[in-house]
Amino acid sequence: MGGSALAAVAGADGLFLESRDLVVEHIDIQLERLPEEFRGFRIAQISDLHFGPDMGRPGLERAVRLAQSFRPDLLALTGDFVSHPFGRSNGRAGALHAEPYADVLAMVTGIPSVAVLGNHDHWNNARMVDGALTARGITVLRNRAIPLERGRSRIWVSGIDDALAGAADLGNALRPLPSSETTILLAHEPDFADYAAGFAVDLQLSGHSHGGQVRVPGIGALMLPAMAEKYPVGLNRVGASPVYTNRDLGVINPPIRFHCPSQVTFVTLSPAPPV
Repeated sequence: MGGSALAAVAGADGLFLESRDLVVEHIDIQLERLPEEFRGFRIAQISDLHFGPDMGRPGLERAVRLAQSFRPDLLALTGDFVSHPFGRSNGRAGALHAEPYADVLAMVTGIPSVAVLGNHDHWNNARMVDGALTARGITVLRNRAIPLERGRSRIWVSGIDDALAGAADLGNALRPLPSSETTILLAHEPDFADYAAGFAVDLQLSGHSHGGQVRVPGIGALMLPAMAEKYPVGLNRVGASPVYTNRDLGVINPPIRFHCPSQVTFVTLSPAPPV
């Protein structure tokens, strides 16, 4: 009886409490090629909203307010903005959530907001998701890059279309970039870093994994999605480049989080000291 009650409480905590929890992770990353003018450059990262069945406007507004409190220089949105309605297949119905979530994200003004699409965006309707973001001034990077300038220096933010959906073209995304200039890559799936390590990428920011949603102490995640099995959470290094995986904001079914709260990440960049 006592064991059953304890299990019930643990399940309720995962379903009803932790799924609504939200934490902020501050992380400092040193990049060897970062220009001195970009010392202290701040990035707020939000990923995997899965807006709709289990993530509504209040939860997203809270995350956006947290992101704004960091006073970032860039808002990075790393995919999976929508999900299909519970009990229904992927399709247009899920993508209809694109308009209301984009309205909330558009609250962030005065800084560049850049996004890449995720597998769920493609599985529902990538055109609708892209259109909702673009119409509100959010730059969607689908195998392309944009420059950011400070003084006489610049860095690049590059984004691939979704790898799991077979739409990624990193060569095209990096084609306009001088090989000597710093590149931050937005890629929905973190394990794409194994491929990106062969290119001049200085930092990769990803989501997709949800951290596993359920993590057992001493064991870790019970289940991870494809292309998020090697670098499922936090800061890792692949070759010479760091890859950071956000635990994401929303959930997929079942809508349970345990020892794995939702997350907004604050990244501060600085040049690495000379060796």
